[in-house]
Amino acid sequence: MARIIGGIGASHSPTIGYAKDTGKRNDPAWAPIFEGFDVVRGWVQDKKIDVLFFIYNDHITSFFFDHYSPYALGIDDVYGPADEGGGVREVAPARGHLGLSQHIGMALVADEFDMSFFQGKTVDHGFLSPLSMLGDENGPWQGTVVPLQVGVLQLPVPSPKRMWKLGKSLRKAIESYPEDLRVAIVATGGLSHQVHGERAGFINEDWDNEFLELLEKAPEQLVDMRIADYALKGGMEGAEVIMWLIMRGALSDKVRLVHKQTYAPSVTNIATLVFEDLGDAPDEAEINAYRDYMVDQLKGAEALTGTYPFTHARSQANFRINSFLHDLIKPEHRKRFVADFEALASERGLSDEEKALIRDRKWIEMVRRGVSFFVLEKMAAVLGVSNPQVYANFRGQTLEQFLATRKVPMTYSVAGGDKVRQMDKT
Repeated sequence: MARIIGGIGASHSPTIGYAKDTGKRNDPAWAPIFEGFDVVRGWVQDKKIDVLFFIYNDHITSFFFDHYSPYALGIDDVYGPADEGGGVREVAPARGHLGLSQHIGMALVADEFDMSFFQGKTVDHGFLSPLSMLGDENGPWQGTVVPLQVGVLQLPVPSPKRMWKLGKSLRKAIESYPEDLRVAIVATGGLSHQVHGERAGFINEDWDNEFLELLEKAPEQLVDMRIADYALKGGMEGAEVIMWLIMRGALSDKVRLVHKQTYAPSVTNIATLVFEDLGDAPDEAEINAYRDYMVDQLKGAEALTGTYPFTHARSQANFRINSFLHDLIKPEHRKRFVADFEALASERGLSDEEKALIRDRKWIEMVRRGVSFFVLEKMAAVLGVSNPQVYANFRGQTLEQFLATRKVPMTYSVAGGDKVRQMDKT
């Protein structure tokens, strides 16, 4: 089974990525940044870590205020670098661990955390600044990641206590994963800083030292603090260090401090930290009971004939075709879909199989493959096909045969405007 080997704390300031990309290792003003991450990288290599569970916050790059979630778990197989306004960093994409990410997602929802899930998104400096420092002269770090994006930039945000509780659930989730993996929990962000308003440039190194000491020896004191307390002591943006409580909550009560360093050259106190977990091996009976608990809500659904639950695995495997059909909500995409499907589908990278499924209107085959009905519904509206006609195709019936099974033989669609009025006349 998977084991948590330890926890890492790391600042994620863009200063870090800038230092790496501009070759400042030998500059005395910048060298301490590299020295701290050298220790972290050495520990990761020495402990043969397979997976990093990576806790970070996006900086309004891939996650915007039109849909901003407290917790968004990545369930993808690759996470490429984002363009934050001045071009994409020249760093390798991170590889995602599909099985572990989907397992953790199932576990956290079972433990009543209202999770969001993401795929097809790039990651910004909140993720890449520390991760890119784990590579060496031989290339990027070779392990896999599971990213957790925490929404800490728009109030209200989850409390420190909620972060701690999520860490406790995360430990159970990881330890119940059946594959033998060596996992480290990485918490990013901080330390003290504020980057907006007249308080911009605020740093409190005394608080930073106290925070790291408490995180190791008395984390419950940090759990009981309020967001306002963190903002007062460490700056409004520095309050993001509450994410470190997820990491500490996922570790045992007893940890061994391997490394701790801070360096405050400019507007952020840059930190690196490593804890080794000293906890006992999990109880096998408890692990098996937790695995059963995780899947209890879906037991029996697999036996329903003609039913295809839309799981993370199906979603990830079919993200490309689902995304293509979802974009039919955009007028220009709809226009090209109708007028020049082959060119559009090729531009979007659809396989020959995916093209054939759409081109030949293979409705049931698409559902069986893992295409969501709710993008097929949009495709049907574009084509002038009513919802009941799609249902009839699913069942291998004519429209008349399907309507004969209804109390009222009506047709309808999600189309709007002239399109829906045209459909209603046919």
